Amino acid sequence: MLSPIQLLKENWNYDSFRPLQEEIINTIMDNNDAFALLPTGGGKSICFQIPSLLKPGICIVISPLIALMQDQVQHLQQTGIKAIALTSGIRYSELDTLLDNCIYGNYKFLYLSPERLQQELVKERLKKMNINLIAVDEAHCISQWGNDFRPSYKKIRILRELKPAVPIIALTASATPEVVDDIIKELDLFQPKVFKQSFFRSNLGYIVYETADKNNKLIQILEKYKGSSIIYVRNRKTAIEISDFLNACGFKATYYHGGVDAKEKTIRFQKWMQEDTRIMVATNAFGMGIDKSNVKTIIHYSIPESIESYFQEAGRAGRDGSSSYAFLLKSNNDITHVQNQFVNTLPDIDFVKLVYRKLCNYFRISYGEGEQSSHGFNFNIFCKTYGFNPLIAYNALQFLDRCSVLNFSQKYAKKSTIHITTTGNHLLAYLEQHPHLELITKAILRTYGGIFDEEVKVNLSLIASKVNTSENQVVETLKKLEEAELLIFNHKLTDANITFLVPREDDHTINRIKPFISELRLSKVNKVNAMIDFVQNKKVCRSKQLLAYFGEKDSTDCGVCDICISRKKVKVNPKEIKDKILHLLKNKELSSRELLDQLPCSEETGLKILRELNQHNIIKIDSYNNYQLV
Repeated sequence: MLSPIQLLKENWNYDSFRPLQEEIINTIMDNNDAFALLPTGGGKSICFQIPSLLKPGICIVISPLIALMQDQVQHLQQTGIKAIALTSGIRYSELDTLLDNCIYGNYKFLYLSPERLQQELVKERLKKMNINLIAVDEAHCISQWGNDFRPSYKKIRILRELKPAVPIIALTASATPEVVDDIIKELDLFQPKVFKQSFFRSNLGYIVYETADKNNKLIQILEKYKGSSIIYVRNRKTAIEISDFLNACGFKATYYHGGVDAKEKTIRFQKWMQEDTRIMVATNAFGMGIDKSNVKTIIHYSIPESIESYFQEAGRAGRDGSSSYAFLLKSNNDITHVQNQFVNTLPDIDFVKLVYRKLCNYFRISYGEGEQSSHGFNFNIFCKTYGFNPLIAYNALQFLDRCSVLNFSQKYAKKSTIHITTTGNHLLAYLEQHPHLELITKAILRTYGGIFDEEVKVNLSLIASKVNTSENQVVETLKKLEEAELLIFNHKLTDANITFLVPREDDHTINRIKPFISELRLSKVNKVNAMIDFVQNKKVCRSKQLLAYFGEKDSTDCGVCDICISRKKVKVNPKEIKDKILHLLKNKELSSRELLDQLPCSEETGLKILRELNQHNIIKIDSYNNYQLV
């Protein structure tokens, strides 16, 4: 049998383990429960994958993130390891077969969402499996005090009842001491060995910039710190705007969000990974599966919703050990904006009930029906149909997702169906009169059978490639045929997918989860307030603040954050700054930005001195918003 280090070399091509990995693996090999609290990029998956491969039987991995499950399964399969993920939307008959494959097909890993553990079929099959390890990923989701708390995670305890002798490992990248204790209690871990790697990153500087011109500050940062970068923004619109702005300024940038189709996401991700694109402007949809060690800068264009999110995203910089930076850009109105987006838009119970009822009506789900049914979903159209505030409706769907009433997956998709409603002879006669439509129509007829008998799902890009034309041209052709009443053409764009996890019961469905929704609201408010406190605190080292939040109370100053650097700076002499401004304005008018770029002080200090000079009529602002001497 191979040793852990030999297996690491053979399957992952690493010569040595990262900190704590080997100790965690040995603990599991000794059949002990374990708790692994490792920062982003700490290699958590190897901690359960290697011991599971070395033991006979199958490892059950619980994860709430479909994309992460699929990503890990794909990586395992690429190395020849048999792994499978049971995500939502799988039909009962298919689920039955897949579970049998796990029992009799020498599979080594079965990835499950916590919701799957509520199905009797799954529980019965798990009893028959030779399970060697239970791995609970994103374990903080089980705690009501954790980031992204999910009540369905409390069902994981059933595995301890089904397989009491099988060791359990809980894994997370972000947990406060209170959350750690809660996880151990909820999972019923027996005398677990807790492995915690310090979250201190000596090579990573956390910098909060206060600026009235975020775009200009972006340019300054990217020009000063060369190398790969991620810019996190609040929404899709801003992602596109910032990407376009940076490209116009001569940088190689692209954007990534939930509305980009899967194929295009892959292309953009690969270009960024391979250094063809330097800058990725993204919403928080860009996160999972990022294994790029040489990211130089992470820039948060807006304040994130929690310390956990910020720390995880900032931690994607400098994994190669080189000096790297996590910048957060803050303007005067940002505190109000973050409260409006993440606190003031939290729905109450009545609104959650309303959204759930309208959602069921939207998809025509009858009372007592709908369980495990999946539907393409255009969120914006849904909100317009019922007059919902999009931010509050989005949070209501998030609550329903967290409480396992439904699965709300944000992904862009196109669905097109055709049903020809006329006879073949009539259609051919029409094409003779309209020859410009003939090539595309006949390509469809040759590709899809049964199109005269029923509605058939079609791939428009496939048709376009067969006749060497654009997808838009195919759509235009089908619309003209529909106008001629020869066929029915449905062409829908969706930006999300909804899977109902329980039968429709209206108020009864929501009343059961009422306490959890109250806890989710409270947790969200507390996390937003903690993030605001972090941004506004200008006295304590940034690294010390973050480490204290995660329970490391005795850390030292990092020396590289904005607060530590400000202590090292020589005190600014206001008179020297005033003289410098007057000297610069002696020859020509300058904008505030042009002046600030040449002043040996912070932006905040420079703006303060400019205002004073303006108030005392020493300088003035002209009609072009430039400063000049009076």
